[in-house]
Order: sequence, then structure tokens, then C-alpha cells
Amino acid sequence: MARTLIESPVTTRNARAALEVGVHWRGIDPDVHLGYRKGKRGGTWLVRWRSGRGYKQETLGTADDEMQTGTLSYEAARKAARSVVEAVRTEAAAAAGGALLTVREAVETYVNARDSREAKREGRPVRSDANRRLARYVLGQPVRRKRDAIPEAPIASTYLHALTEADLTTWRNGLPASLKATTRQRLINDLKAALNGAYAANRNRLDPMVPAIIKHGLKAAAHEEQVPVARDNQILSDAAVAQLLKAVRAVDAEQEWDGDLFRLVVVLTATGARFSQVIRMAVADCQSSAGRLLVPVSRKGRGVKAGSVPVPVGRDVLEALIPATLGRADDARLLERWHQRQLPGSIKWERVERGPWRSASELARPWQAIRAAAKLPDVIPYALRHSSIVRGIRANLPIRLVAALHDTSVPMIERHYGRWIADGLEDMAARAVVPIVPADESSPHVIPIRRV
Repeated sequence: MARTLIESPVTTRNARAALEVGVHWRGIDPDVHLGYRKGKRGGTWLVRWRSGRGYKQETLGTADDEMQTGTLSYEAARKAARSVVEAVRTEAAAAAGGALLTVREAVETYVNARDSREAKREGRPVRSDANRRLARYVLGQPVRRKRDAIPEAPIASTYLHALTEADLTTWRNGLPASLKATTRQRLINDLKAALNGAYAANRNRLDPMVPAIIKHGLKAAAHEEQVPVARDNQILSDAAVAQLLKAVRAVDAEQEWDGDLFRLVVVLTATGARFSQVIRMAVADCQSSAGRLLVPVSRKGRGVKAGSVPVPVGRDVLEALIPATLGRADDARLLERWHQRQLPGSIKWERVERGPWRSASELARPWQAIRAAAKLPDVIPYALRHSSIVRGIRANLPIRLVAALHDTSVPMIERHYGRWIADGLEDMAARAVVPIVPADESSPHVIPIRRV
């Protein structure tokens, strides 16, 4: 039988002063005891807890017998004892299912999953954007050509079971101030997804409070909550859109794209969809008889999504897509391009085969030529989406309809396009203004008020 603990009065300095030299214990719970080791010149606090058939013990700090600064009172020692034992038990639970998990392992698992998903979509091994961001700001990376090595962030070696809000806040605050707001938020979202994924896969080994720690540790600061998405210079007028498409046609002909580049940009312009959506459209999604295009839903967010968003388009858009539909199977990709390879020992390239567009990076080089030809040096491809959304708002379409057509949410539209919503509502309100002051027939002329 276990011996009964004989508790000593250690809660006050006077009570401890009356004790004999030696170790005295007081129970915190049945298996945890707070100890006070009295010496000839003061005492120290320690804690012991049951581990198997025996006890483990750890020193906590100096008691406040003589000095209060830098020492521990009874209550402070009791709190420290609880923290030590809770940390030990949490680590033991985390280690019960195998090796302890670190933030690095959680991020690497997430990166591998993202890389595999992107490789499956594009049909070839690729390195995802999440891989690039997390390698640079969490995992570190070796020397690459002329780029210096980047050391891993301190948070990478932190054990997942011991992760605190302070760890995450310190990492977040240490990000370079030069990072664009959107890049910063994507990076934070990547880390959040990696940590949440690791918790979901190891719930039996981790404290239930881990998701809350992740949520609050990576929560946006007050000055970061509003990330500007739709900049003024990216909202194109109808004339600017026409100018841009004219430049696309010219670049398409000059660089011998055979109409592939032009058709891609036309669909992006007409639908306001994301690049990742339009490149998944099939020939059957071009429904000329119904005057619409069916745009596959975005893969953004959680879970597996299916279905399409019907987007009405003009006859001019449908006619531009005719060459991509004639004589082709309904399930073939609507938008394709020639893929090329460099001839061995030469600077020349040759066409290999036609296939679907793979990633937005394939648009980067021709877009530079398009901007120059259109004399719009700052315009980005995503401006086509911004402009389409604002075009719908200015046409006084219901915000819910604008959100549905662009496969996004009403809160997202309101958050990032609120200015144009307000302008549209003001125009509608102005058209509703009617004269309300009756004419004064007895005084047809305005008589100024005479001032004294």
C-alpha cells in the first residue's frame, strides 16, 4: 500500500520559518506534490509526480523566504508545479503514438500533399507555390545557384504538443515588412493549414486546445485585417478591355500562338473566372445555343467540389471559341496550346504536341508583351476578374448574383469591392430623387434676402 502523505504547513513564510531543515511536502492532487526544501539560509520549491511505480522530481525555484524579487511565493510555486506536470504529461501523451511531432514535420507533410496535388493536375512533377513560400520562411533552403542558403525559422523545431500562441506570434511578427500583404496572408494561411492538418491526423496525441492556439496565434493584427485586393488601377474600363484584347490578338499572331492565347484571354475576360478554372473547361462547356459558358467551380477551400457555374456571354465570345470546338470530343479540354521542347545543342524550339494549359506561369512571358502592346504597363491578368466583378456591380446586378457568377461569396465581394457597391447604390439613389418642393405661383421670381 502507498504511504499516506504527511502534509507540512508551507503556505506562508512564517509557517515555513518554523519548519526543521529538510524536505517538506504538500499535496496538489493525489499524484502530484509540491515540495519545500529548507536549508540553513532559505529554501527552494520542488515538485514531484508519480511515474510508474515511483516518482519523478524537478526543482522549481527559490522560495520568497527573504526576498520577493526573483523568487516564488507559495501560489506561484503551486502554479509552476502544475505547469511542469502538465507539460510532462502532454509530452508523454504526444510520444505514446510514436516520435514527437515538430512544426517542420507538419509543414513537410502539407507541402508534399500540395506538390502531389499540383503534379496530378498538371500531369508532371511540379513544386507548388506553398512549397516555395514555406521553404523560404519556415523550413529553410540550401544554396541555389546564385541564391544564398536560408536557415530554417526557429519555429520549425518546435514540438507540436508544446506549441504556444507566443511561438506563432513571434514567427508572424518576424516576417519581412517588405512582403506584399497578399503574399503574407497566403503564407500565414499555408502554415495554418499545415498545423491544422497535423492536428487532425494526430488528435489522439495532442491537446484539444491546439486548434485554438493556432487560430489565435496566427490571427491577423488590427492593421492587417483589411488586405487590399482590387486596386484602382486594376479596374479596367470597357475601352481599356477592348484595347487589351486588341493587343492580345496582335501578340498571338506575332508569336504564332495560332489563336490559343487570344481564346484564353477572351474567356478570362468574359467570365471573370480564375485561371485555374477556365483551363479545366471542356468543349461541352461552350454552349452556343444557350449563349453561355459553364465554368468549373474553384478548388479553393476545404473538401471536394464539383459542378459548374453557368456564365452568359456574348455572341462575339462564342464565335471566337468556334475553332476550339469544331470536330473535337465533348470531354476534351476547351483551351489548349502547343507545348514545345528545345532542340539538343540549339537555341531553337520545336512543337511537340498540343495539350491543355498547365499553370498560370505559362501566361507570364506573353503577358509582358501584351502589356507593352496595350500600353498598360501595370495591368495584371487578375485585373480581368476584378473588372468583371465591378462591371456586374455597376450594372446593378444583385450582389448575390455577382458572387455566384464569379464563384465567390457575398462577404468577399462586400469586403473587397465595397467602394464600387457604394458608388452603384448612390447612382441608384440619385435616380430615385424626385422634386418635392411645390412651386410658389404667387412669387415666380427668386427674391434675395436682404441682409442688415
